[in-house]
Amino acid sequence: MLLILKPDKDQLGREGARIVANAIRRNPSIRLGLATGSTMLTFYKELVRLHREEALDFSGIVTFNLDEYLGLPGTHPESFHYFMHENLFRHVNAKPENIHIPDGTIPENYDRYCSAYEQAIRDAGGIDLQILGIGRNGHIGFNEPTSSLGSRTRLKVLTKETIDDNRKSFGPGEKVPECAITMGIGTILEARRILLLASGSSKATSIAQAIEGPVTASVTASALQHHPDVTFIVDPEAGANLKHHDYYARVLRLTSELTPERI
Repeated sequence: MLLILKPDKDQLGREGARIVANAIRRNPSIRLGLATGSTMLTFYKELVRLHREEALDFSGIVTFNLDEYLGLPGTHPESFHYFMHENLFRHVNAKPENIHIPDGTIPENYDRYCSAYEQAIRDAGGIDLQILGIGRNGHIGFNEPTSSLGSRTRLKVLTKETIDDNRKSFGPGEKVPECAITMGIGTILEARRILLLASGSSKATSIAQAIEGPVTASVTASALQHHPDVTFIVDPEAGANLKHHDYYARVLRLTSELTPERI
């Protein structure tokens, strides 16, 4: 496991984009697992800049998004379809047929649909590099606490905490989704490499639990401890509860380019 500390959300987003850009350059047909959320905004903005200014080529990549709210059409501003196209896909040369995002509008046969999404990942050759965020309660994707650590892509009921967190993004009186289609923990752990970005004090507890706590279904991100190649990129606020945070903070003050530290 690798931990990289960056001074703020923008710098950690740019560092994540640098890692992904280098992976694309090494393997132009790379299969990427993608995530959404506010922490990812600078990450995608930097990838777009690299495409425009340094000719980073997305034409051969294949992408699979982690999740999507059930009941939201792709045109809804809070859907992850909308987020991905507004922040990345409409600005780069990724091929539409290579973009996979769970369909939140399917009315039934959820198990069949989710099995087909799993099969599409397998048919593509599996995910080479999976990008993740993390929720306040330690979830990755929408794998809420008590999710099986071997779970696959499925329909998941969201916790009240997650629904309350999401409520601020929806208009007054607008119904907040209570379910989502999400890759499972088992699906995520099959990625060959994983990169998790986290910023802000609200993520401090979940980051500490994910990295230094016991592996438990109560904090699904803790399952990442079982993966052989995971990199966490966090800012000082998100890393504040790590036992070795003071050490990393001292290093950060001494150098403008922090060398990643093994943990």
